[in-house]
Amino acid sequence: MNEMSTPPEFDARDYQRIAQAIDYVVENRLEQPELTDVADAVGLSPYHFQRLFTRWAGVSPKKFLQYVTLSDAKQRLDDSASVLDAALDAGLSGPGRLHDLFVAVEAVTPGEYKARGEGLTFTYGFHASPFGECLIVASPRGLTGLGFVDGGDRAACLAHQQKGWERGDWREDAAATAPLAVEAFAAVDGRAGKLSLLMRGTPFQVQVWEALLRIPPARLTSYGRLAEAVCTKKASRAVGAACGANLIGVLIPCHRVIRDIGVIHAYRWGVERKRAIIGREAALAGA
Repeated sequence: MNEMSTPPEFDARDYQRIAQAIDYVVENRLEQPELTDVADAVGLSPYHFQRLFTRWAGVSPKKFLQYVTLSDAKQRLDDSASVLDAALDAGLSGPGRLHDLFVAVEAVTPGEYKARGEGLTFTYGFHASPFGECLIVASPRGLTGLGFVDGGDRAACLAHQQKGWERGDWREDAAATAPLAVEAFAAVDGRAGKLSLLMRGTPFQVQVWEALLRIPPARLTSYGRLAEAVCTKKASRAVGAACGANLIGVLIPCHRVIRDIGVIHAYRWGVERKRAIIGREAALAGA
């Protein structure tokens, strides 16, 4: 494996501390923990924790933590209903929507999908990100994979991206994927970016992912509402499976889908990471 270069603003240890802090607050939300309580839980002084959190999220810990509580998620889900219904039904793009940042979004052909990647070249590299170490996968037609490394297990992360595409030509080249990593997380933070995405999935999965791209940042929807927008509300289980099959994490925002009762759960790269992504988006929108 090539050594991963770590930009100073992205430190995997910082993400782990932030994820741990968010997990602590969610578990103890009824007690409304103070700054000192959360700082103690992650082994930092209140001053250091305050600075780290503010640098990571752009807002204070107190403000940020309001965004990731169960009650806030449920309230924003309720508040988002009419906005999301209009966006999903009309398929329109508007200011600040992630879809506007892409040069193109396309899917592999049925023949390419059936061939399990044969004849396609995939270049990949491991990079630092605001949400821990990530894997970027690219093809000549655009970014086609963004996953996260859990427990330092790069092999498992790569295997997940290769599943179904085992016949492809996979080449490690972190230098080649580094610019895509920069653009991907610039897009996450709402800064200008130009990306092409190549989706690898069944026609139904691609339809669900395209609907996800129409959900504005810091907005949430439910599996039932998403299913209703795509086909029928009765297909919410199939829609949930399609969200779980998404290979381009964060950029195709399956993290913006939660249960109707407001519970944040079921994320391929961990519930703590899902809370962190939702919280960061909400904090940046609020800022």
